[in-house]
Parts: sequence; C-alpha cells; structure tokens
Amino acid sequence: MQLHFSPSMRSITISSSNNGFIDLMKIKVAARHISYRTLFHTILILAFLLPFVFILTALVTLEGVNKCSSFDCLGRRLGPRLLGRGDDSGRLVRDFYNILNEVKTAEIPADLKLPDSFDQLVSDMKNNQCDAKTFAFMLRGMMEKFEREIRESKFAELMNKHFAASSVPKEIHCLSLRLTDEYSSNAHARKQLPSPELLPLLSDNSIHHFILSTDNILAASVVVTSTVQSSLKPEKIVFHVITDKKTYAVLEAVENQNGIRNYYHGNHVAGANLSDTNPRKFASKLQTRSPKYISLLNHLRIYIPELFPNLDKVVFLDDDVVIQRDLSPLWEIDLEGKVNGAVETCRGEDEWVMSKRFRNYFNFSHPLIAKHLDPDECAWAYGMNIFDLRAWRRTNVRETYHSWLRENLKSNLTMWKLGTLPPALIAFKGHVHPIDPSWHMLGLGYQSNTNIESVKKAAVIHYNGQSKPWLQIGFEHLRPFWTKYVNYSNDFVRNCHILE
Repeated sequence: MQLHFSPSMRSITISSSNNGFIDLMKIKVAARHISYRTLFHTILILAFLLPFVFILTALVTLEGVNKCSSFDCLGRRLGPRLLGRGDDSGRLVRDFYNILNEVKTAEIPADLKLPDSFDQLVSDMKNNQCDAKTFAFMLRGMMEKFEREIRESKFAELMNKHFAASSVPKEIHCLSLRLTDEYSSNAHARKQLPSPELLPLLSDNSIHHFILSTDNILAASVVVTSTVQSSLKPEKIVFHVITDKKTYAVLEAVENQNGIRNYYHGNHVAGANLSDTNPRKFASKLQTRSPKYISLLNHLRIYIPELFPNLDKVVFLDDDVVIQRDLSPLWEIDLEGKVNGAVETCRGEDEWVMSKRFRNYFNFSHPLIAKHLDPDECAWAYGMNIFDLRAWRRTNVRETYHSWLRENLKSNLTMWKLGTLPPALIAFKGHVHPIDPSWHMLGLGYQSNTNIESVKKAAVIHYNGQSKPWLQIGFEHLRPFWTKYVNYSNDFVRNCHILE
C-alpha cells in the first residue's frame, strides 16, 4: 500500500501496490495550502483507520466471498458501500444475459435431470456446484415442463366444462320424465291451453307478447315466473313458447342445420391433435359441438314473422334470462322503422363483456367477409330483443340470413364462429335500433367478476355462456338471482330433488 500527496498538497491518495485497483481512496483538502499541523492530524486519523481496513480485507478473504487474495477484493466488495465505487454486478448481469440467449436456442441436454420444485433447484445447485449455463438449462427445462402441464390442465378443464355444460342434469331430466308421465296418465294435464275463451288473446296486439324458444322446462318456468312477478300488469302478458317438433316445418332451416351437424360430428373434425391448437381455439371447437349451438331452436327465431303472422310487435327472450323489472315500456320504444331493438355490445363499463365488434365474430381474412363487413362495426346482443314484425316483413332479413349460412357451409364454416348471432349480425345489418344497456345485462354465464350492484339494477340479466345457473358449474354468487324464481315447494321439483 502506498500513500501519495499531490504536488499542490490538495489531495492525498491511498493505493494498492499492484496494478489492479490503483486509487483505493482519495481525500481532497481545501483549495488553499494546509498547515503541517493539519497534515499531521490527517495522517494520525488515517493511521487509526487503516488497521480496520486490513481486518475487513482479511475477513472477506477468509470467508471466500471471492477467489481473489489481493487488496483488490476489498475494493470490489466494499467499494459500493464505503467508497461509492462501482462493482462487477453489471458485467455479471450482461454475462448471464448472454448465457440465457445461448441457451434459448440450444437443445436441452438429454441427460439433464429437471427439479420438480424451486427448493429442489436450489438444493441441486448447491450440492452439484452447477455452472451458470447448466442453471439456465435447468431453468428453461422447468419452465417448459410447467407450461406443458398448465396447457394440458387447461385442455382438461375445457373438456370437463364442455361436458358439464352440454349434459342435462339428472334433476332436470327427472323433471321432464315425470311431467311426461303425468301428461300421459292424467287427462287433466292434457286439457287445452289456453282455454277457448282466451284464444283471441293470442293474436291481440293490445297485449304484450313474449316469445320463448326452449327445451328446458325448468329454465322456461324461471323466465315466465320472473316476467309475471316483475310486471305491473301481468294480466296483459301472453307467452308463446316454441319447444317441440311441431315447429320444425321450416325445411330450409332443417337443411342448413343438418349440414352443420354433419360437419361438426363427422370424422374430419379438426383439433383432435392438441399440439396443433391452443386452448382458445380448442374451446371454440368444443363450443361448436355443444347441443346449444347445433339446436334448431336457435335458428327458428329468424322465422318469427311467419310463425306469428297476426302479431305486430313482440319481445323475444332466451331461456337463460331472468326478468327483474316491468318490461311493458319496451312496447313504447320507437324503433324508428327498424326491425330489431337490441343492446349494443361494443361499449360499457365491463370491458370484457361489452367490447364486442364484428371483428370478434367474423374471420376477416376471408375475402367475402372482408368485402362486405366492417371489423369496427358495433355488435348487438341476442337474448332480449324487441322485434317490429311489420317492419320485418318488409325486409329480406330471412333470405339474407340463409344465403350467408349457405356461403359459410361452402367455405367449410370458416367465415365465423358457429352460432346464430354472426349470421344475424349480417342479416339485420341496417335494421337494428340501439336501446339503453340497462334493459339487458350480459355475461353472467362466463364473467365471474360481474358487478353485483349492476346486476341488481338491470331489467333483464342474461346467463349467456357455459356456466348456467341450473348447472353445478354456475357461479355461486350469481345463482341466487335465478333460484329465487324456482318454486321449490312444487311436488315435481321436490320429488326430483332439485335443491335450492
């Protein structure tokens, strides 16, 4: 170690005797000349501090923090803390980045044993004294392994959820069987409905007509009960329920639906190899095989003007909705000559549910879609719609709907995701009148973060999605809004063990 005085006596420098770390410590003094007395006291203080510096250097060396044995170790270790000097951490980080980049494209050694947990990784590194490159390979191998496991778990989750959503719960199946048995054995259950004196009401346009298309008796009961209980004038309500094969006289819909069914239930369904797809695409393919999306009942809504030729205005409801407010004001809304009064789904507080534009439903890489549609056009919701049937009969909505269904079949169903909404978005293009979003709240069947206060305020809440409230996969905190309208004291409900 050497002690240097500058010629001007303005600084004192302490340095090591080798060439590694030259300036260990530099002490600046005042700009003017200092007295020998001041210099004496300075040297005295340094003489007192230097033994401690040597002791710290010895401790660093003995503890093996670094392999070096010179005085340079002290500078590299204590410099950042005591002397304000930089260390080698930046260089080490850069070196590790280089190793990671090298390992990213290299093959993982076949004989490399991957730890099962972070604790095991630390233990292996400690016991085997692995170098940085081996550590990087282990880290990459573990992450790829965990990604594969997560991916497989996601596919399994989607498959299980698909089966749960597609199946009929045994309680509802029991209810259907018991009601069928009652109908066949009890003459009173087969009496004509409605009674003859009420038949004129079915075509009376001063009455509020609701149309419900469903094959779920329990869900239908909730829709009807919630509508009646929420109405200020329930005596003015008529429900038209479309449910059995008597309504299947629409041959064009049957023909198109058979084509879709054959495509998705043939032996050439893509996506069987999970390595060629991702969870989102896989979920979409599963959805297309769901009975809900290949049910003819979904397509029959396009025939409402023909099915109800004497009606002028109706409100269409899906069977997975709950009515929480009097809907009679819907008949007072002026649709301004439009056919379909619906809530738009491209704006709203819930950015996940209410952010749907045409790009979310259509494949704009298809030339026909790109030519005729705008990806930024706002979508709207099916499930609670006001239909002006007089205006509808003056349009070619139905013909447009089926012509696009045929084009999609010719294109191997590559133009849009399966369902009735995409072709309806095209068919009703230019015929939709937006209504206030408070009339129809969506997403209760797939959005677990639904705002409860918003649910309470909505006129109609819609459990669109897989997590229906009558299924075990339904969201527990959203189910009570539906179950409150189930009559659990009913003998059929109780005997089939439909539990609240």
